[in-house]
Amino acid sequence: MSETFVRLEIRERVAHFTLDRPDRGNAINLEMAQELADTAARLADDPGVGAVLLRGLGPNFCVGGDVKTFATFGDRLPQYLRPVATALHLAVSRLARSDVPLVAAVQGAAAGAGMSLVCAADFVLAADSARFRMAYTRIGLSVDGGSSYFLPRIVGARRALDLMLTNRTLDAAEACDWGIVTRVVPAADLDREAEAFAATLARGATGALRAAKRLVRESWSDSLETQLEYETREIVERARSVDAREGITAFVERREPRFRGA
Repeated sequence: MSETFVRLEIRERVAHFTLDRPDRGNAINLEMAQELADTAARLADDPGVGAVLLRGLGPNFCVGGDVKTFATFGDRLPQYLRPVATALHLAVSRLARSDVPLVAAVQGAAAGAGMSLVCAADFVLAADSARFRMAYTRIGLSVDGGSSYFLPRIVGARRALDLMLTNRTLDAAEACDWGIVTRVVPAADLDREAEAFAATLARGATGALRAAKRLVRESWSDSLETQLEYETREIVERARSVDAREGITAFVERREPRFRGA
């Protein structure tokens, strides 16, 4: 039986998406990349999921590609890296294009492809001891995992190039200041804080949250007028929902809403 490097468990509308290769820093090899793509595909069409919580087991979130395995391929490395990158990119695309909010909880190192997964997330909670590094060019490789797309949109082109070309390491506080991290928490509290954050999203008005994420994603490629039309379409559609009626009623009655995800 082959080893499993990625685990998925859905509890109370939160999909716990866990990288499970702690003895190698959750480094991504071909098998793990394929499991990432398969797991992301399983999540894509699940209407019962209100939020995804992405974590890595062990002291590190993800140190990137499995460089020790890369070294064993010699001249055959290009033939190995192509399916690794293809599977990783399928996973990133499915997660980023999903309307479900994606929360990453980061401890230790997020480097290389691990940093790319962080950039693809909608929210990032980081332990105060976490550190972030692109790392690719240090071993003579260019970036992957969608980081050339996401990172400039988060920090701007100059800062993105700074991270990619110099391989400087950001601590959690600086990553938060740059907008890569949403919130920094004490390392001992990371799991609890991340689970609570994801649970709050999952208990929210699912349709409205998904619509908001979809609108932000579409805004990068649409004109203002097109975006305004999409906003009109979405808010009118949401106004038909049970959750909208509950949310408005709860506001008028000065109580917390009890959303049903409908």
